[in-house]
Amino acid sequence: MTKAEIVSQISQKTGIDKSTVLVTVEAFMDLVKENLSKEENVYLRGFGSFILKKRAKKTARNITKNTTIIIPEHLVPAFKPAKTFIETIKEHTN
Repeated sequence: MTKAEIVSQISQKTGIDKSTVLVTVEAFMDLVKENLSKEENVYLRGFGSFILKKRAKKTARNITKNTTIIIPEHLVPAFKPAKTFIETIKEHTN
């Protein structure tokens, strides 16, 4: 599902015009990115959490140059679904 499809379906379900829904969805995504960049998690009760996970330092190989490089420890964004979200998915896939 694409962002355009999400906007279209929200517009159909709520009766709000697509341009307003698009602005709202964009604002939501911007807020999630902004808060994660400040290392603040975003919690949506009943849906899930947008969190930062720490990736450990590791050694990688550049096969073409036959060299090794060290990738430092860093944070990556992740989504952790809520228990109710997981249960809903399990019910619909079985």
